[in-house]
Amino acid sequence: MAVAADWAGVISRHHDEIIKGWLQQLRDDGTLQTGRIKDAELEGECRRMLALVGPELAHGAAHSPLGGELRDMLVALSRSRALQGFTPSETSNFVLGLKLPLFGAIGVDYPDQADVIAGATIEATRKLDRLALLTIESFQKSREEVIIRQQREIAELSTPVVKLWDGILALPLIGTLDSERTQVVMENMLQSIVEHSAEIAIIDITGVPTVDTLVAQHLLKTVAAARLMGADCIVSGIRPQIAQTMVHLGVELNVISKASLADALALALQRIGKRVVDTAGATAAPVEFLR
Repeated sequence: MAVAADWAGVISRHHDEIIKGWLQQLRDDGTLQTGRIKDAELEGECRRMLALVGPELAHGAAHSPLGGELRDMLVALSRSRALQGFTPSETSNFVLGLKLPLFGAIGVDYPDQADVIAGATIEATRKLDRLALLTIESFQKSREEVIIRQQREIAELSTPVVKLWDGILALPLIGTLDSERTQVVMENMLQSIVEHSAEIAIIDITGVPTVDTLVAQHLLKTVAAARLMGADCIVSGIRPQIAQTMVHLGVELNVISKASLADALALALQRIGKRVVDTAGATAAPVEFLR
């Protein structure tokens, strides 16, 4: 019967050497060169993980469920690394860097027992590889959460609702409209209609690269929602190429449209009983809105 390595004893006897070798391994990999983490902080993480991984190695059974505290620690560490800007490789190397110091320690304690060293090395490799995979999975999940949050923030920032005049709002759209962004557009516009008691909302699509059947459906949903709130909509910024595409596709917006935002604003002012008057004569450029 093969003798199993006493991982608890090995780690206890060589604790400081393992930590030192582990930190050196991480330094060689460039973890500290980025400046995103301090030496003392990294050492603290190493000591905490070694205290948790010791019982896992002593427990044996490389495919046994990972301990809750160790798993929680690595998940939290991976999320922190993702926010700090580390790469997946740098994150997983934190775990993998423990291998060589552990293998060195087991070799010192069992110098003439190749079977024990081989068995312990295979067991530790499987355990640490599983832990490294856990860090990559947690890192990727955290990065995806960050990307989704950033996309939502960008969508909100890219759909501002501007008050052009009392009772008139403008919603300039830039980029492609999809279902999620349409929802943000609709929520922002409806909230602004309520806040400003707006009668007319101008949706300017000058910055929308293409308008197909799907985009038209999204626009119609936004127009319909505004009408339910008591505001009429005017679509502006339909370029000649987009107009031709819409005709070829048979797309009908069923809403008043204007070529430019200026034309749409002039129509909106007319609808609420306002007019644009040149107060400086026919040769002067400034234009003033008179109430």
